[in-house]
Amino acid sequence: MPVASHERRLGAGRLVRRVHRRSSLTACQGPPRELPPRRMKPAAFAYHAAETLEQALALKAQLGDEARWLAGGQSLLPAMNLRLARPAALIDLNPLAALDVIAPTADGGWRIGALTRYRGIERDARIARAQPLLSEALSQVAHPQIRNRGTLCGNLAHADPASELPAVMLALDARLHARSAAGARWIAAADFFRDIFTTALAQDELLIEVELPKLPARTGSCFLEVARRRGDFAMMGIAAVLTLDQDGICGHASLAYCNAGATPQRPRAAAQALIGRRVGAPEIDEAAALAQQAIDPPGSVQADAGFQRHLAGVLTRRALRRALERAAAPETPA
Repeated sequence: MPVASHERRLGAGRLVRRVHRRSSLTACQGPPRELPPRRMKPAAFAYHAAETLEQALALKAQLGDEARWLAGGQSLLPAMNLRLARPAALIDLNPLAALDVIAPTADGGWRIGALTRYRGIERDARIARAQPLLSEALSQVAHPQIRNRGTLCGNLAHADPASELPAVMLALDARLHARSAAGARWIAAADFFRDIFTTALAQDELLIEVELPKLPARTGSCFLEVARRRGDFAMMGIAAVLTLDQDGICGHASLAYCNAGATPQRPRAAAQALIGRRVGAPEIDEAAALAQQAIDPPGSVQADAGFQRHLAGVLTRRALRRALERAAAPETPA
């Protein structure tokens, strides 16, 4: 039978079955019943659509802990639907188009606003050239549907230590810009993450942008992780950055790990073991061993702490080798 005829017959069969089911259902229905009132999955909350940033900040100062910011909502809304989070009010930032920005800074760095979606960053060719570590990590965050809505600033404010992006911010020495109705301040990534799901943000502050410094010439980076399935949180992940001088000596190194403790972990002794040396296999092995000793992985049903430490060693060796190759390549971020 030709394919087209076969498809038409299948389509006709589906239509007959659909009509038959609908007719049978109508025939079996009795008198109309009064349905119970519809209930939403989350607990009741007040909704406020922000008109200006100043108005949103003033509203947060007024409502305090009872209100939560809404940007991408990819972590907040599932928690609300499970009633693990029960905010009395949501302040929706999505009308504030000025917060959706990717722009260069005066000193050659990059700033990324609170409403900039993962997908926008991931597909930005300028970020891919200037901040390749961020682009590489974003490609491994969850699934495309989530990356279409989720935001970098929302992810950082959520502060899940298993997430990729807090580790990337540590490795890149990012600065985070917080604002409230009372004023503004900059927070170094190293000082931002305090505990699991806990940051240095005050209850009335909004993380409005992230600033990434310019990478020196001959800088190579790599992000790697191991997860049970594509899109799952990593059992272990690493963000590695290496900068070489003209003689091939390591002048700067940074290592940061996700799902390695209550916050993203940055074992400075492991990075320091590379600086001032011509990096080869012995130096990489030493750094990997120091990193394994320094981290404090929590363990889970997928991987106990010992296996997570093993993964950290394997990923450190792989990531440093790749970062070293990229740093030595003719074209590296400048």
